[in-house]
Amino acid sequence: MISRVGLALVLALALAAGACGKKETPTVDAATEQKEALERAKQGAFGTQVKALEDAKALGADLDKKAREAVDKAEQDATR
Repeated sequence: MISRVGLALVLALALAAGACGKKETPTVDAATEQKEALERAKQGAFGTQVKALEDAKALGADLDKKAREAVDKAEQDATR
């Protein structure tokens, strides 16, 4: 009876040790997963907030572009 318990213990440890060495490769890359997660978030409970955040980022980028253009124009006018 002791040999059965010992055998079961050795077998369980061997299975655990064998499973630890395996490394699973991801099925998709991180960029694809991020894009898919963003699309899922837009459809989920926080969809309105995700869309509002994207709109705010776009607005900020637009304001930055316009500010750079205004500064460039002012510098050109100053050098004339």
